[in-house]
Amino acid sequence: MSTINITNARANLYQLVSDVNVGFNPITIVNNKGKNAVLISEDEWKNIEETLFLSSIPGYVDNINNIRKTENWELAKKYEKDEEW
Repeated sequence: MSTINITNARANLYQLVSDVNVGFNPITIVNNKGKNAVLISEDEWKNIEETLFLSSIPGYVDNINNIRKTENWELAKKYEKDEEW
């Protein structure tokens, strides 16, 4: 994760926003008061929110992990993007 001080972040905000959207690399913005922030893309934030929501469903993560361990993946069909449903 890149780090930048708040003065430079303010001067380069447009470029920083562009950078986090293209590379999906968060940037830590530091100040002299020890209260830092992290700049991430909106898409990345939505992914984090969705992960937190799904993880909050009781038993959801355990069910997914159990399926991974017990399912016979040899029988699974590979997804083809042009396939009609």
